[in-house]
Amino acid sequence: MIYLDNAATSWPKPDNVYQTMVEFLKTKGGNPGRGSHSMASGATEVIEETRGLIKSLINAPQRERIIFTFNCTDALNIGLKGLLREGDHVIISSLEHNSVIRPLNKLARKGVEISKIYPTNETGTVLPESIIKSIKKNTKLIVMTHASNVTGVIQPIQEYGKIARENNLILFVDAAQTAGKYPINVLEGKIDLLAFSGHKGLFGPPGTGILYIGERVDLDTIREGGTGSQSELEEQPTILPDRYESGTPNTLGICGLGAGVKFILSEGLEKIKMNGQYLIRKLIEG
Repeated sequence: MIYLDNAATSWPKPDNVYQTMVEFLKTKGGNPGRGSHSMASGATEVIEETRGLIKSLINAPQRERIIFTFNCTDALNIGLKGLLREGDHVIISSLEHNSVIRPLNKLARKGVEISKIYPTNETGTVLPESIIKSIKKNTKLIVMTHASNVTGVIQPIQEYGKIARENNLILFVDAAQTAGKYPINVLEGKIDLLAFSGHKGLFGPPGTGILYIGERVDLDTIREGGTGSQSELEEQPTILPDRYESGTPNTLGICGLGAGVKFILSEGLEKIKMNGQYLIRKLIEG
Protein backbone atom coordinates (compact mmCIF):
# COMPACT_ATOMS: atom_id res chain seq x y z
CA MET A 1 0.00 0.00 0.00
CA ILE A 2 1.13 3.54 -0.76
CA TYR A 3 -0.28 5.87 1.91
CA LEU A 4 -0.75 9.50 0.80
CA ASP A 5 -3.07 10.84 3.51
CA ASN A 6 -0.51 12.23 5.98
CA ALA A 7 -2.16 15.67 6.00
CA ALA A 8 -5.08 13.94 7.76
CA THR A 9 -3.13 11.51 9.96
CA SER A 10 0.46 10.31 9.61
CA TRP A 11 1.08 6.62 9.00
CA PRO A 12 3.00 4.51 9.68
CA LYS A 13 4.27 5.82 13.00
CA PRO A 14 7.87 5.25 14.10
CA ASP A 15 8.28 1.86 15.80
CA ASN A 16 9.11 3.49 19.13
CA VAL A 17 5.58 4.98 19.22
CA TYR A 18 3.93 1.55 19.09
CA GLN A 19 6.40 0.01 21.53
CA THR A 20 6.14 2.85 24.04
CA MET A 21 2.33 2.77 24.07
CA VAL A 22 2.18 -1.00 24.66
CA GLU A 23 4.75 -0.76 27.45
CA PHE A 24 2.84 2.11 29.04
CA LEU A 25 -0.42 0.16 29.16
CA LYS A 26 1.34 -2.80 30.74
CA THR A 27 3.28 -0.89 33.39
CA LYS A 28 2.03 2.70 33.89
CA GLY A 29 -1.64 2.70 32.94
CA GLY A 30 -2.87 4.51 36.05
CA ASN A 31 -4.82 7.76 36.29
CA PRO A 32 -2.35 10.68 36.54
CA GLY A 33 -2.74 12.92 39.56
CA ARG A 34 -5.54 10.78 40.99
CA GLY A 35 -3.46 8.56 43.24
CA SER A 36 -0.06 8.08 44.87
CA HIS A 37 0.54 4.51 43.74
CA SER A 38 3.31 3.72 41.29
CA MET A 39 1.11 3.41 38.19
CA ALA A 40 -0.53 6.79 38.79
CA SER A 41 2.84 8.39 39.48
CA GLY A 42 4.27 6.76 36.36
CA ALA A 43 1.44 8.15 34.25
CA THR A 44 2.04 11.63 35.64
CA GLU A 45 5.74 11.37 34.81
CA VAL A 46 4.94 10.40 31.22
CA ILE A 47 2.63 13.40 30.76
CA GLU A 48 5.14 15.85 32.18
CA GLU A 49 7.99 14.38 30.15
CA THR A 50 5.94 14.82 26.97
CA ARG A 51 5.06 18.37 27.99
CA GLY A 52 8.77 19.11 28.34
CA LEU A 53 9.56 17.59 24.94
CA ILE A 54 6.96 19.78 23.23
CA LYS A 55 8.27 22.82 25.10
CA SER A 56 11.67 22.15 23.57
CA LEU A 57 10.24 21.54 20.10
CA ILE A 58 8.52 24.95 19.88
CA ASN A 59 10.85 26.86 22.25
CA ALA A 60 8.10 27.67 24.74
CA PRO A 61 9.22 29.68 27.80
CA GLN A 62 7.57 27.43 30.41
CA ARG A 63 6.46 23.81 30.37
CA GLU A 64 3.14 24.58 32.07
CA ARG A 65 2.07 26.69 29.07
CA ILE A 66 1.76 23.50 27.02
CA ILE A 67 -1.87 22.35 27.29
CA PHE A 68 -2.91 18.87 26.13
CA THR A 69 -6.17 18.79 24.16
CA PHE A 70 -8.23 16.17 22.32
CA ASN A 71 -7.00 17.39 18.92
CA CYS A 72 -6.14 20.62 17.11
CA THR A 73 -9.84 21.46 16.69
CA ASP A 74 -10.29 21.29 20.45
CA ALA A 75 -7.25 23.53 20.96
CA LEU A 76 -8.62 26.10 18.50
CA ASN A 77 -12.01 26.10 20.23
CA ILE A 78 -10.42 26.63 23.65
CA GLY A 79 -8.40 29.56 22.33
CA LEU A 80 -11.11 31.27 20.29
CA LYS A 81 -14.00 30.83 22.74
CA GLY A 82 -11.83 31.53 25.75
CA LEU A 83 -10.57 34.83 24.34
CA LEU A 84 -13.22 36.52 22.20
CA ARG A 85 -16.19 38.45 23.54
CA GLU A 86 -19.08 40.46 22.10
CA GLY A 87 -17.77 43.53 20.32
CA ASP A 88 -14.32 42.07 19.60
CA HIS A 89 -12.94 42.07 16.06
CA VAL A 90 -10.85 39.24 14.62
CA ILE A 91 -8.85 39.11 11.39
CA ILE A 92 -8.56 35.78 9.56
CA SER A 93 -7.46 34.57 6.13
CA SER A 94 -9.55 32.83 3.50
CA LEU A 95 -7.23 29.84 3.93
CA GLU A 96 -8.50 28.89 7.38
CA HIS A 97 -9.79 25.41 8.13
CA ASN A 98 -13.37 24.76 9.32
CA SER A 99 -11.83 24.26 12.77
CA VAL A 100 -11.41 28.04 12.77
CA ILE A 101 -14.32 29.11 10.56
CA ARG A 102 -17.09 27.24 12.38
CA PRO A 103 -16.25 28.32 15.96
CA LEU A 104 -15.87 31.91 14.73
CA ASN A 105 -19.20 31.81 12.90
CA LYS A 106 -20.85 30.73 16.15
CA LEU A 107 -19.09 33.55 17.98
CA ALA A 108 -20.22 35.96 15.24
CA ARG A 109 -23.83 35.21 16.23
CA LYS A 110 -22.87 36.41 19.71
CA GLY A 111 -21.48 39.73 18.49
CA VAL A 112 -17.89 38.97 17.41
CA GLU A 113 -16.89 40.77 14.20
CA ILE A 114 -14.83 38.94 11.55
CA SER A 115 -12.74 40.30 8.68
CA LYS A 116 -11.45 37.86 6.07
CA ILE A 117 -8.42 38.67 3.92
CA TYR A 118 -7.09 36.82 0.88
CA PRO A 119 -3.66 35.59 -0.21
CA THR A 120 -2.05 36.83 -3.38
CA ASN A 121 -2.43 34.79 -6.57
CA GLU A 122 1.31 35.06 -7.20
CA THR A 123 2.68 33.58 -3.97
CA GLY A 124 -0.32 32.18 -2.09
CA THR A 125 0.70 34.14 1.01
CA VAL A 126 -1.28 36.70 2.97
CA LEU A 127 0.53 40.03 2.69
CA PRO A 128 1.32 41.75 6.00
CA GLU A 129 -0.02 45.04 4.62
CA SER A 130 -3.42 43.35 4.09
CA ILE A 131 -3.52 42.63 7.81
CA ILE A 132 -2.51 46.19 8.69
CA LYS A 133 -5.29 47.62 6.51
CA SER A 134 -7.86 45.41 8.27
CA ILE A 135 -7.03 46.51 11.83
CA LYS A 136 -9.80 48.44 13.60
CA LYS A 137 -10.15 50.06 17.01
CA ASN A 138 -11.86 46.93 18.36
CA THR A 139 -9.48 44.41 16.76
CA LYS A 140 -8.30 41.90 19.34
CA LEU A 141 -7.03 38.88 17.45
CA ILE A 142 -5.26 37.77 14.27
CA VAL A 143 -5.78 34.10 13.37
CA MET A 144 -3.59 32.60 10.65
CA THR A 145 -2.90 29.09 9.45
CA HIS A 146 0.81 28.34 9.23
CA ALA A 147 0.12 26.23 6.12
CA SER A 148 -3.18 25.20 4.59
CA ASN A 149 -3.85 21.51 3.95
CA VAL A 150 -5.15 22.62 0.53
CA THR A 151 -2.20 24.66 -0.78
CA GLY A 152 0.72 23.76 1.49
CA VAL A 153 2.09 27.30 1.24
CA ILE A 154 4.04 28.37 4.35
CA GLN A 155 2.78 31.73 5.58
CA PRO A 156 5.24 34.39 6.91
CA ILE A 157 4.19 33.99 10.53
CA GLN A 158 7.05 36.07 11.96
CA GLU A 159 5.88 39.11 9.98
CA TYR A 160 2.36 38.65 11.34
CA GLY A 161 3.76 38.37 14.87
CA LYS A 162 5.58 41.67 14.47
CA ILE A 163 2.36 43.37 13.35
CA ALA A 164 0.46 41.89 16.29
CA ARG A 165 2.96 43.17 18.84
CA GLU A 166 3.20 46.62 17.27
CA ASN A 167 -0.59 46.97 17.47
CA ASN A 168 -1.08 45.24 20.85
CA LEU A 169 -3.00 42.36 19.26
CA ILE A 170 -2.96 38.61 19.91
CA LEU A 171 -1.59 36.27 17.22
CA PHE A 172 -3.15 32.80 17.08
CA VAL A 173 -1.46 30.32 14.72
CA ASP A 174 -2.98 27.07 13.47
CA ALA A 175 0.02 24.77 12.94
CA ALA A 176 -1.89 21.52 12.38
CA GLN A 177 -0.02 20.90 9.12
CA THR A 178 3.44 22.16 10.06
CA ALA A 179 4.23 21.04 13.61
CA GLY A 180 6.89 18.34 13.38
CA LYS A 181 7.58 19.11 9.71
CA TYR A 182 8.69 22.73 9.83
CA PRO A 183 10.54 24.72 12.53
CA ILE A 184 8.27 26.70 14.89
CA ASN A 185 9.66 29.07 17.52
CA VAL A 186 6.92 30.78 19.52
CA LEU A 187 9.30 33.38 20.95
CA GLU A 188 10.98 34.37 17.69
CA GLY A 189 7.64 34.31 15.87
CA LYS A 190 5.94 36.33 18.62
CA ILE A 191 3.16 33.74 18.67
CA ASP A 192 0.69 34.17 21.55
CA LEU A 193 -1.46 31.11 20.89
CA LEU A 194 -0.39 28.03 18.94
CA ALA A 195 -2.66 25.08 18.19
CA PHE A 196 -1.46 21.89 16.58
CA SER A 197 -2.26 18.22 16.12
CA GLY A 198 -0.45 15.37 17.80
CA HIS A 199 -1.40 12.76 15.20
CA LYS A 200 0.00 14.37 12.05
CA GLY A 201 3.59 15.60 11.81
CA LEU A 202 4.34 14.72 15.43
CA PHE A 203 3.65 11.00 14.78
CA GLY A 204 1.39 10.63 17.82
CA PRO A 205 -1.88 8.67 17.84
CA PRO A 206 -5.30 10.19 17.01
CA GLY A 207 -7.02 11.98 19.87
CA THR A 208 -4.04 14.16 20.77
CA GLY A 209 -3.55 17.88 20.33
CA ILE A 210 -1.72 20.80 21.92
CA LEU A 211 -2.46 24.42 22.74
CA TYR A 212 0.41 26.73 23.68
CA ILE A 213 -0.77 29.74 25.71
CA GLY A 214 1.62 32.67 25.85
CA GLU A 215 2.11 35.08 28.72
CA ARG A 216 0.12 37.87 27.03
CA VAL A 217 -3.06 35.77 26.96
CA ASP A 218 -5.62 35.05 29.67
CA LEU A 219 -8.23 32.61 28.41
CA ASP A 220 -11.51 31.82 30.08
CA THR A 221 -12.26 28.10 30.42
CA ILE A 222 -14.82 26.36 28.23
CA ARG A 223 -15.01 23.27 30.44
CA GLU A 224 -14.49 22.68 34.15
CA GLY A 225 -14.05 19.58 36.27
CA GLY A 226 -11.60 17.31 38.02
CA THR A 227 -7.93 18.11 37.56
CA GLY A 228 -6.22 15.90 40.11
CA SER A 229 -5.08 19.04 41.92
CA GLN A 230 -6.60 21.42 44.50
CA SER A 231 -9.57 19.07 44.83
CA GLU A 232 -10.75 20.95 47.92
CA LEU A 233 -11.73 23.90 45.71
CA GLU A 234 -15.23 24.11 44.23
CA GLU A 235 -13.98 26.43 41.50
CA GLN A 236 -11.64 25.57 38.64
CA PRO A 237 -7.95 25.93 39.61
CA THR A 238 -6.23 28.96 38.09
CA ILE A 239 -2.80 27.36 37.84
CA LEU A 240 -1.51 26.15 34.47
CA PRO A 241 -1.87 23.67 32.92
CA ASP A 242 -4.61 22.39 35.26
CA ARG A 243 -6.98 25.27 34.45
CA TYR A 244 -7.52 23.91 30.93
CA GLU A 245 -7.04 20.15 31.45
CA SER A 246 -10.22 18.93 33.15
CA GLY A 247 -11.07 15.26 33.36
CA THR A 248 -8.98 12.14 32.91
CA PRO A 249 -6.48 12.87 30.12
CA ASN A 250 -5.69 10.67 27.16
CA THR A 251 -2.56 9.47 28.89
CA LEU A 252 -1.96 6.60 26.49
CA GLY A 253 -2.20 8.99 23.56
CA ILE A 254 0.07 11.53 25.23
CA CYS A 255 2.56 8.72 25.89
CA GLY A 256 2.61 7.87 22.18
CA LEU A 257 2.85 11.56 21.31
CA GLY A 258 5.92 11.89 23.52
CA ALA A 259 7.54 8.97 21.70
CA GLY A 260 6.79 10.65 18.37
CA VAL A 261 8.37 13.92 19.49
CA LYS A 262 11.43 12.04 20.75
CA PHE A 263 11.78 10.56 17.27
CA ILE A 264 11.59 14.03 15.69
CA LEU A 265 14.15 15.52 18.08
CA SER A 266 16.54 12.62 17.52
CA GLU A 267 16.21 12.67 13.72
CA GLY A 268 16.16 16.47 13.43
CA LEU A 269 13.58 18.63 11.66
CA GLU A 270 15.92 19.38 8.76
CA LYS A 271 16.35 15.68 7.93
CA ILE A 272 12.60 15.09 8.12
CA LYS A 273 11.95 18.13 5.92
CA MET A 274 14.49 16.98 3.31
CA ASN A 275 12.96 13.50 3.22
CA GLY A 276 9.53 15.02 2.62
CA GLN A 277 10.88 17.12 -0.24
CA TYR A 278 12.52 14.03 -1.75
CA LEU A 279 9.22 12.14 -1.67
CA ILE A 280 7.41 15.09 -3.28
CA ARG A 281 9.95 15.19 -6.13
CA LYS A 282 9.65 11.42 -6.57
CA LEU A 283 5.86 11.68 -6.75
CA ILE A 284 5.91 14.50 -9.31
CA GLU A 285 8.57 12.88 -11.48
CA GLY A 286 6.75 9.55 -11.38
